[in-house]
Amino acid sequence: MAYLGFDTSNYTTSAALYFPQENRIVHTKKLLPVKEGEKGLRQSDAVFHHTQQLSGVCKELFSRCDFELDAVGASAFPRMAEGSYMPCFLVGLNTAEIISTLNSVRLHTSSHQIGHILAALYSADKLSLINERFIAFHLSGGTTEALLVEPDEKEIIKCTLIGKSTDLKAGQAVDRVGVMLGMQFPCGAELDRLSRESTQNYIIRPSVKGTDISLSGVENKCKAMMDRGENPCDIAKYCIQYISASIEKLTENIIAGYGRLPLLYSGGVMSNSYMKELLQDRFGGIFAEPEFSSDNAAGIAIMAYLKENKG
Repeated sequence: MAYLGFDTSNYTTSAALYFPQENRIVHTKKLLPVKEGEKGLRQSDAVFHHTQQLSGVCKELFSRCDFELDAVGASAFPRMAEGSYMPCFLVGLNTAEIISTLNSVRLHTSSHQIGHILAALYSADKLSLINERFIAFHLSGGTTEALLVEPDEKEIIKCTLIGKSTDLKAGQAVDRVGVMLGMQFPCGAELDRLSRESTQNYIIRPSVKGTDISLSGVENKCKAMMDRGENPCDIAKYCIQYISASIEKLTENIIAGYGRLPLLYSGGVMSNSYMKELLQDRFGGIFAEPEFSSDNAAGIAIMAYLKENKG
């Protein structure tokens, strides 16, 4: 039996199959095209590109394995919060509804954020944590949050917001600095590579008040460094170290308030090699492999399995 998941985020068209007997994920995904120099997509453009790409993503996925479908899942909104909505998720949801009806199997929905958390847990071989309390950090282009995660009878896990960025999100900072340096959006992987060429080590004083952080200063600082003609690899390094120092301090403050719970770091920003090394060494943080950190449908396929079999 297999469980099919769809995630059509503002970055990536993705579909995945989860085979629970083997604990195996097969997934395909394709980035949404962004014009050179642009820092993202309007929702109308994201919906259009998902509509163009999803059939091809499905064809590739279904050609890679034989399966009998037991249930379908889709991310229907960004977060499990009132008013959380983005039209781009409707493309995957509508496709999931059609497949559910055609195959007479149940459709299960959840949030993009829960998909990220479950995918990271799967990649780190820590899915058993869904039965415990833990802290999850979700850092992406649209979200920079710390969450208290607890078991939930209906939704598998419940996420309570306990920390956040009050302005610029971590992924926004990475992409804005990357585009400033001439990179193609999304810029995370390329900025990571460039930063590793730098020999600089900056002393950062992050803007953190309790469990709120501010990242708005990093873009202006990097722009000033660029105007002074500083080396692009040093600008990239400063950006990465600033975000890392902010998350490090946020983690310290959350541990002080909530105690020593397991710490999971998820979302595309958490693919960064410097951040991973820092937070693993300092706190024993749990990380996914990059393919399961960036936007993907793996966690949604796992969610469909867990909801279908929770009884």
